Amino acid sequence: MTSRQGGFTFWILLMVLPVLETVARPSILRWAAVAAIAALYVWTARRQSRLALALLVTTSSAAALAFGGSWSFTLTMSAVATGAIVRKWPGVALLVPITGVAVLSAARSGYDGMSIVFSGWGVFVAGLVPWIIVQLWDTIAELRTTRKELARVAVSEERLRFSRDLHDLLGHTLSVMVVKAEVVRRLAPRDGEAAARQAADIEKIGREALTQVRAAVTGYRGRGLDAELASARGALADAGVDLTVRAADTALTPETDALLGWAVREGVTNVIRHSSARTCGIAVRLGEATELEITDDGVGAAKAVGNGLGGLRERVEAAGGRLTAENVPGGGFRLLVNIPEGAGP
Repeated sequence: MTSRQGGFTFWILLMVLPVLETVARPSILRWAAVAAIAALYVWTARRQSRLALALLVTTSSAAALAFGGSWSFTLTMSAVATGAIVRKWPGVALLVPITGVAVLSAARSGYDGMSIVFSGWGVFVAGLVPWIIVQLWDTIAELRTTRKELARVAVSEERLRFSRDLHDLLGHTLSVMVVKAEVVRRLAPRDGEAAARQAADIEKIGREALTQVRAAVTGYRGRGLDAELASARGALADAGVDLTVRAADTALTPETDALLGWAVREGVTNVIRHSSARTCGIAVRLGEATELEITDDGVGAAKAVGNGLGGLRERVEAAGGRLTAENVPGGGFRLLVNIPEGAGP
């Protein structure tokens, strides 16, 4: 049963008053009305059925007009059911006839004018408040879905940007290197010195291209945490390392998601290459800051940070976070990345 259905079903307790009145003034018709309204209310609550709602409103209206008194609370139940099921604003207009029946029932029961007004107003508000709450729930759910979609689109656009930048960066450079390589091939048999100069140009262009590619990759946001965790499972399994992952299922900002993904990739690479570990643990903890911890039971490291982790540290610190890479007393290595909430490059 969902929380919405649970809160909806709770209001069946209002049937206690008509039941007590029926016990005091028993009749087959009253007991039949009690059973019918209770069954229709539960049906409406569990199935969110518009047919059950229509039957509930009809039956409770007839009972309230026929018996009066505390039977008006069955109209309150019908109003709550209407507010919980109806989504669109025009459907809330169903509260108007329910309110009208409540006013008429109160008048026939001999209530004074103020009591009649309060009876009608109470029934109307009993339906309006659940309707507003349901609208808020639906809006929050839609906003969460939209946020996830925007994050996915942002990551996709970043990957497209990187692909485009890499194409622009290497396209011209590789074309020039191919042309110069053809020149070297033609000059080599008859002019070795000129061919050597062209070869030196190729080497220079290649080194410059490598520097540019490294700079571009440094700005790349990576594949994201989920993708890197999936990749880590396969890579560590192939290396004979048992992996344990403890990660909360929650949406991260694209920047944090990508940064943690990169941290997982670098940490797992170190485990496979240097640790000789048998087990590895990855934990993602959420709080005032997002924290990623990678531990292993290997031999540790001669130096805490290599080139890969050095680049990761720079990026974490650029995002306002902190990276700790250290040997664990008793054996093993620990990588801890702490990123403040909302941080990003």
